[in-house]
Amino acid sequence: MEALDLNNLFGVKDKVVLVTGGSRGIGKMIATAFALNGAKVYISSRSAKDCEATANELNALCQDVNKAGGGQVIPIAADLQKLSEVERLTAEVAKREKYLHVLVNNAGATWGATIEEFPDEAFAKVMTLNVQRVFTLTQKCLPLLRAAAARGKRGDIWEDPARIINIGSVAGLRVPDSEMYSYSASKAAVHHLSRNLAGRLGWEGITSNSIAPGPFESKMMAHTLRTAGDALVRGIPLYRIGSPEDIAGTTLFLASRAGAYVNGATISLDGGRTTRMTGGKWVHSAKRPSAKL
Repeated sequence: MEALDLNNLFGVKDKVVLVTGGSRGIGKMIATAFALNGAKVYISSRSAKDCEATANELNALCQDVNKAGGGQVIPIAADLQKLSEVERLTAEVAKREKYLHVLVNNAGATWGATIEEFPDEAFAKVMTLNVQRVFTLTQKCLPLLRAAAARGKRGDIWEDPARIINIGSVAGLRVPDSEMYSYSASKAAVHHLSRNLAGRLGWEGITSNSIAPGPFESKMMAHTLRTAGDALVRGIPLYRIGSPEDIAGTTLFLASRAGAYVNGATISLDGGRTTRMTGGKWVHSAKRPSAKL
């Protein structure tokens, strides 16, 4: 029964991971989860200052848990809007590593405007970063991902596949409550791109899945939570926004032995917001607990 031990099922120790947009928000939550559980984590963001600060913070945390197998965080600043920066980021990782076990495509942008005023250049910017660069970075990382997959192969079985984890959004699963046309379209595209990658790369021992988070604490959500947080939470059956543990647990599952047979899935991580019933008396019950942001 050793194979069912929690460390065997959910362990990511010594895996090499790249998290884009890893200096803040959901990306930082994901990077923290991997690092504290013994992985070597590369994080990227546009801001070198933010990247360095986050790496220093997480490395200090790793030192605190080092006896339990804390990992390491390495910052590489990169503006992924630019193809040249994608190529440079990949080259920097390849200089240091022979394998990339997990690629987390998390970097993204959003834009809100009325349908009459939505700028053409804003639509293109969001689609480029949120969709095209997910594909481009995955494409450039394939040699490292394939090397990791080959290392985890036992005979004809991809026992420990390499993993691609794409961060989508519930905005790509349902029509959002505000006018954010390019963002919701881009996240729907990411979910389907993940399935495309799963169908093609699964044969090579590389799985591809997406996570569709609902509201979490992040710079992207800060304005919404500040101005309409209570109303937003009232629409979530579990009556709270997501926590670091929620995104950490889901990501570690997909990256570990426990998730090795999951390929082409989109996991909705939203407390039930996309599936809630709205017609029952319990929806507005006075007995509901106070909202938890």
